Amino acid sequence: MQDVTGLPFMRVIAECGSPDFYFTEFFRVYPNSKLDPEILSSITRNPSGKPIFAQLIGESIPNLDRIARELQQFSIAGVDLNMGCPAPRVYKKNVGGGLLKDSRKIELILKSLRREVKSLLTVKMRIGFEDDRNFEDILSILNDCEVDLLSLHTRTVLGGYRTDPDHEYVARAVERLDCPVLLNGNVTSAKVAYSLKCQTGAAGVMIGRSAIRNPWIFRQIREMQLGMPVFEPRMNDLYKYVQNLFVALEKPEMDDRRIVGRIKKFLNFVGLSVCPEGKFLHQMRRSTTPAELFRICEKFMISEGLAFQKLNLEPFDSLLARPSQESVES
Repeated sequence: MQDVTGLPFMRVIAECGSPDFYFTEFFRVYPNSKLDPEILSSITRNPSGKPIFAQLIGESIPNLDRIARELQQFSIAGVDLNMGCPAPRVYKKNVGGGLLKDSRKIELILKSLRREVKSLLTVKMRIGFEDDRNFEDILSILNDCEVDLLSLHTRTVLGGYRTDPDHEYVARAVERLDCPVLLNGNVTSAKVAYSLKCQTGAAGVMIGRSAIRNPWIFRQIREMQLGMPVFEPRMNDLYKYVQNLFVALEKPEMDDRRIVGRIKKFLNFVGLSVCPEGKFLHQMRRSTTPAELFRICEKFMISEGLAFQKLNLEPFDSLLARPSQESVES
């Protein structure tokens, strides 16, 4: 997830229980683009010991090839092409989810990348742009281009994050493709992940937003699959997680306003499991200093006996993590 799941988050989630592998934030690719040093640090300073894929977003074939070559000089598991980003400012440039409107362009990009990428070539996509008219054609292209892994978000691009996901598309992709398929979209808990994996035949799940809200979710999935007792975080665990995030995100050159603004991007998701009435989100979003922010966190996470209350593993209904974006993308 762009501007969120970079190196600081990787450091924190590694302590809670890493996923089997990571995908970087996307490297924006265009003429004369260079590797973003901040994103590159999640590869060169990967603290988890787990494999990491370098994610690209763009539509210029020569430049995608060039950046893929540059990235293969580093320790990556493979190169991932983003064909799913639903942000209007992205898809209007015919990149990310915008590529799904042009099957021929997808074929040309993947054929060229397949020649350049000597390790794994993976794709993240949605089921279509405004509908699924190109879905089957694109699956055929993925097979023809010998893609090694598909992560499938089961909404359309214009569906954003507000429409209901249709996980039946994962089962269709599993049936058609020669490569493994990861299910993505509203995987809100370990229980949901396990159930959807069994229902669809997916090789696994890709989790973004829910891992920010509950950084123990990968550990919980692993424990559930192994038949072990599943870790049940308490609200004081959540408070410590927020503290660790703050430390990981903080930089000497940052003033209070900037560091508070940065951690709010994470707390927008965390808050979906804190207060069902949305009071935590309301107050947190109006805080301006670290001291004020942590007073609010203490109030809703550890004061008055809350510390040992179990964390709600599913998000509360009717709350939005990013109201402006999620309403625009609905």
